[in-house]
Amino acid sequence: MNVFADFQARVVGLIEKRIAAGALPEGLDLNRFVVEPPRDSAHGDLSTNAAMVYAKEAKAAGSTARALAERLAADLASEPDVAKAEVAGPGFINIVLKSEVYEKVLRTVLMAGTAFGASAPDAAGPVNVEYVSANPTGPMHVGHARGAVFGDALASLLDFAGRPATREYYINDAGAQVNVLARSAFLRYREALGEAIGAIPEGLYPGDYLKPVGEALKDEFGEGLRDRPESDWLPVVRKRAIDAMMALIRDDLAALNITHEVFASERELTGVDGAPDRVREAIDALRAKGLIYEGRLEPPRAPGGGLEDREQTLFRSTGFGDDVDRPLIKSDGSYTYFASDIAYHKTKIDRGFLTLVDVWGADHGGYVRRMQAAVAALSAAKPGSRSACASSCA
Repeated sequence: MNVFADFQARVVGLIEKRIAAGALPEGLDLNRFVVEPPRDSAHGDLSTNAAMVYAKEAKAAGSTARALAERLAADLASEPDVAKAEVAGPGFINIVLKSEVYEKVLRTVLMAGTAFGASAPDAAGPVNVEYVSANPTGPMHVGHARGAVFGDALASLLDFAGRPATREYYINDAGAQVNVLARSAFLRYREALGEAIGAIPEGLYPGDYLKPVGEALKDEFGEGLRDRPESDWLPVVRKRAIDAMMALIRDDLAALNITHEVFASERELTGVDGAPDRVREAIDALRAKGLIYEGRLEPPRAPGGGLEDREQTLFRSTGFGDDVDRPLIKSDGSYTYFASDIAYHKTKIDRGFLTLVDVWGADHGGYVRRMQAAVAALSAAKPGSRSACASSCA
């Protein structure tokens, strides 16, 4: 049993009686007040601010918060498990419970064991919790581990509270960074074949963690990749390198006793390997709502701001609380990282999730508003709406 929830429901019932008697107006939001422990335990076991919350409505009905509190306290004092209910100050109600209440709670705890406090399935439905989602370009670092623990604990709490949580990892396996990974792994492959590669060129990943990938490529292909053009070996090496990095990441997560139920691929969204182009579908869906246009962005005041001074395909994210509209297609015709993220979140919505939680690193703080704007746009009919997506920077 949850004593606070129990007495919350009892106070709701008493307020409903006051409404029925005409002492309070109809249509009150009965979720506005709380039942919680008093600040000073000497004042009792429970405290509620219900009378204070509805003071304005009580005054409109010719009463006061204090008078409403006294009536509620009198009704609560008559409850069989209440030893005393008193009004304090302008209208707070302090409640002292009989000892039998705690005996009943202890019996419930012993009978329920580890299930004590769990909630029945919530009508709000399942939650999608995306966490870790480290780029597959190397081992995880401590920041990723922090997000992993936070996200997994949150998912477990949601499960316990009756909101089934799907644990999801988004693999950023498209874009320039995985091509750099492939070129770095190919260099280690040449090294494994006995070639002296010298210092790792600037712009490639220098870590020794890619040496096993080079050895594995040598074992699988021998010298078969060495003299082929990059266009031939890049897709092959890229896939092997990404798979190897994800194996490292999964091993690290397993050491924390963390597993994900879904691993979503960014590359699969872009349609480059013959799959449907989910990014284009997401852009078209926003275009159908009048949220995509061709235009120019104001150049940043400081150099290096990343905005191209050209006409671009833009998403009207300012209509959903963002501070600037966002480009979706680069000058070379490829999708921006944000465009792929929009498509990815659309797949979550299409799968029936009404609540989305993204656990990101601290360096993603500036990304929250634009992602909330995108989710709001995908799930709402018109600008001005706010996203149901709860984003957290761990």
